[in-house]
Amino acid sequence: MTTATLSRPAKRKERSQADKLGSKTFNRLAATCLTLWALLWLVPFAFTVITSFRPATEITANPISIWSDNWTFEAYTAAFRLNSIGWWYLNSFLISTLSVILTVIVCSLIGFGLAHLRFKGKNVLAVVILAGLMVPMEALVLPQFIEFRALGLLGTYWALILPATASPVAVFVFRSFFKGIPDQLIEAARIDGASWWRIYWQVCLPLTRPAISAVSIFTFVTTWNAFLWPLLVLTQTKSQTIPVGLSGLLGATGVNQAEVLASAVLGLLPLLAVFLVAQRQITQGIASTGIK
Repeated sequence: MTTATLSRPAKRKERSQADKLGSKTFNRLAATCLTLWALLWLVPFAFTVITSFRPATEITANPISIWSDNWTFEAYTAAFRLNSIGWWYLNSFLISTLSVILTVIVCSLIGFGLAHLRFKGKNVLAVVILAGLMVPMEALVLPQFIEFRALGLLGTYWALILPATASPVAVFVFRSFFKGIPDQLIEAARIDGASWWRIYWQVCLPLTRPAISAVSIFTFVTTWNAFLWPLLVLTQTKSQTIPVGLSGLLGATGVNQAEVLASAVLGLLPLLAVFLVAQRQITQGIASTGIK
């Protein structure tokens, strides 16, 4: 009996040591995978930044070198002087910002209705919105083009803003977050005589700041990086966005690699700043809405 009693702490100690060893092994494996993936993305980015500061003649002579004897900002000044990159920045910023505002308003209203309102066809509507996640964007290009051509919106900002507002992902993010709000809070507001609009605007929406942050950031990044639809809709050079403008730059001045790379770095800087500033909000939004 005494031997069995004494062996139990020993077994627990062995299990504890085994758990610690397994935890260390897992952490090392995770750190290794994270490092490899980080290098996979950071090495091309670093090469792009370094090469953009090299003279065009050196790049032509030795494209894979990462060193230069004559570092220069000539490619960046040429990108602003010879191209409409300033207009591209303005267009991308306005389109992305307006898309974020409308997406948050529209999708939060839909998510609130699906979470707390009772009406006929509610489940069918949720299934239809969910089906929107399964339809690839390329399959909608032709119908959207015909639709916006009939409305006379081709070549305008609205042709890019309105499709971005219809985001099934944002709807379900807000829906899952609104569902996490206690029903007692809604019922108390209803007993006090508050309308559904007041409950949405003054009670529920202020509690969804993590969801608003996550949806805003993802919508901004997605709209900023959109290429196919803006390429078809925007025809004038000054009305183009950063990705579309860069593609035209590559086709027009493909020989000047330094200028192309410098323009690509300039187009990436706003997104990099957004992630660096709002990385905590991104994490909180994903964790709070239950997205895996």
